[in-house]
Amino acid sequence: MSDIEVTDETTHGAYRVDVEGSDQPAELMWTARGEARIADHTFTPPAARGKGIAFDLVEFMVQDARDKGFTIVPQCPYVAVQFRKHPEWADVRADIES
Repeated sequence: MSDIEVTDETTHGAYRVDVEGSDQPAELMWTARGEARIADHTFTPPAARGKGIAFDLVEFMVQDARDKGFTIVPQCPYVAVQFRKHPEWADVRADIES
C-alpha cells in the first residue's frame, strides 16, 4: 500500500490510498461543518476488503485531527463502529450530532 493522499477543498475532502491490483483507490470522504469534519463515506475496492485499509484511513484521519485541531463526526457506519471500538479517540470526536 502506498502513502495516503489528503485532499482538502475547505468544504470537503478525502483521504485516499492506491490499492494494489485495483484501478480504484480506497477512500474516506468528509464534509466540513464548522471546526468539525463529517466522515460520511468510506470505500475499499472489493478485492482489497478485509485487509485493514479502511481502518488505516480512519486512523490517519484521527491523527490528522489531532495535528490540525479539528474534530470528527463519525457519520459513516464504518467510521462510527471504529470510534465505538476505540474510546481513546474520544478527544477528536465532535460533540455535535450528524
